[in-house]
Amino acid sequence: MEIKINVPSTLAEIPLKHYQEFIKVQSESNDEEFIAQKMVEIFCGIKLSEVAKIKLTSLNELIVHFTALFDIKPSFKQTFKIGETEFGFIPELESISFGEYVDLESHLSSWETYHKAMAVMYRPITKKDYKGRYDVREYSPNIDMQELMRFAPLDVCVSASVFFWDLGSELLTATLSYLEKQIATNPKASATLAKQLNFPNDGDGIKAYMLSLKETLQSSMQLPNYNLLNVSPILSSKSKRQKSSKDKLKN
Repeated sequence: MEIKINVPSTLAEIPLKHYQEFIKVQSESNDEEFIAQKMVEIFCGIKLSEVAKIKLTSLNELIVHFTALFDIKPSFKQTFKIGETEFGFIPELESISFGEYVDLESHLSSWETYHKAMAVMYRPITKKDYKGRYDVREYSPNIDMQELMRFAPLDVCVSASVFFWDLGSELLTATLSYLEKQIATNPKASATLAKQLNFPNDGDGIKAYMLSLKETLQSSMQLPNYNLLNVSPILSSKSKRQKSSKDKLKN
């Protein structure tokens, strides 16, 4: 029996909610075959019973396809649409309120809450001129808007995540360079900084702080894993298990 399915060709065709569903499955199961089947069910919009009828070779082709799809680093999107509503990224990021910053920081760390972060970063456009400049709705935590963001295209969500990762790395680099320069050129800078940070004025506190910044920067400079699936072809995973079993028998 031939099964016709719609296979997304880009991340733009996958809503955030589908990726959140997949992440939940991954976190709750260690069964690679089940995860692979759920991936096809979720991203292709078919029943799990129909996935079971797909040829193994075709299923592996789908796994390879989605793995390649999620391995692509999408470009940053300034605007996008959900239905007829156009959303725009915060026009002046440096002018965001403390409330926006707190909500953004708390929701960016997990894909489970990422739709809430999207509701902070992207707001309905209220005015737009012929040059593409726009104003967005003033931010106010809104459950309906947060839930609507579950339907945001995944390429927009991933690129926004990468954008903030890059921004964080740049800010850390700038901060470290500034502090090192100030301490090297201004003998009083170390004592002033120690006072501001409530460190002992003996140099050790500042040294520990600088070391901590360098370690944080080194960690943040490691490129994140853009392949968000981490699913192996079923045939190869079976072969690995069979090989492992044979090795145990030999021993």
